[in-house]
Amino acid sequence: MRKLVLLAALFSPLALAESISVAPHSVLRLPNKSSVVHVQRLQVADAATLLLPASLVELKVDELQLGREARIAIAPADGTLRIEVARAQLAEGSQIAARGAPGTFERAAKAGRNLDLQLHAVQAPLLAIDARGGAGAPGYAGLDGGNGKAGGCTWGQASRGANGDNGGDGHDGAAGGRVQLALPANFPAERIKVQLDGGAPGVAGAAGKAGAGGASKGCLVYRTAAGAPGKPGVEGQPGLAGTPGELILQRL
Repeated sequence: MRKLVLLAALFSPLALAESISVAPHSVLRLPNKSSVVHVQRLQVADAATLLLPASLVELKVDELQLGREARIAIAPADGTLRIEVARAQLAEGSQIAARGAPGTFERAAKAGRNLDLQLHAVQAPLLAIDARGGAGAPGYAGLDGGNGKAGGCTWGQASRGANGDNGGDGHDGAAGGRVQLALPANFPAERIKVQLDGGAPGVAGAAGKAGAGGASKGCLVYRTAAGAPGKPGVEGQPGLAGTPGELILQRL
């Protein structure tokens, strides 16, 4: 009942919650009605995931605890997400993931989410942030050419096979995100791991195969000449890799 009351409170444009807990090995998604959320205590247990919607632009947390292999996963969006944490305790394998979405035949790949992340006090064996861009969509495969029509045994002419279509070009990968990271001065740089690679290029579409020439069938003595095969299509070109993102590191 308490969780239902909490989620209802988060449906306002500005939401304040006392506590949010995500049980081990489970997934919880915040409602997408609130653009600014302030949580006094946020706990994501071992191997659990908290999903932040694209509509969220600011998240304030007084106390953050991420268990082993726990994740905060952030949906792709054009705007920057600002996260400010007063005290953070991050277990081994935990991660803040703001990856872009891979492209499809209907939509282009999306870039990694831009983050403005401030951790005023943090305890962690490793601070891991993933803001890589989404991979580009593959190119369309070319259609195979149709086979030619058969000729008669003593008359008629077999037709030539049709040419295969060219494969489509792969689409470009999306850019990595821009991460502005503010940490305490005493947090070791070797414990910071931020992935900002651009998305992988979309693979080239395969060439369509040539259609076979028509050929007579079932003839005992005579048969007309077979038709010539068509030409295979040309494989498309691969897309380009997305541009890497940017890390701006500041010390508090």
